[in-house]
Amino acid sequence: MSEATDGTTPAGTTTVSSEVVEKITVAAAKAVPGVAELGGDVARFFNSVLDKVGLDQVGDGSRGVTAKVTGSDVTVNVVLVLEAGRVVAEVTAAVQQAVTAALQGYGLNVLAVNVNVDDIAGV
Repeated sequence: MSEATDGTTPAGTTTVSSEVVEKITVAAAKAVPGVAELGGDVARFFNSVLDKVGLDQVGDGSRGVTAKVTGSDVTVNVVLVLEAGRVVAEVTAAVQQAVTAALQGYGLNVLAVNVNVDDIAGV
């Protein structure tokens, strides 16, 4: 938080959009070993169609993630596809830890990181 030149805190508010929280979450979740992809069946289908027609970047920023932001409190829902042969509980716990750390690094208070394993890649 910055201070005014006279030592007082300036008036005003700071808000963080759900889209920003979703992008941070996507980056953190994709970095976890064992996460093959983000998004449920329908989202992955539509994104594959977009990829085929040359719009491969559309929707990638928040694919598979939704966020609810109230002030500095955030709750995120992550839908992911696991790599085959991975232990579900280990990967989901690692996703929760990585997402929480990433969001806290931006000064946000993480209330919950809900992870839904939608599929297993290669099975």
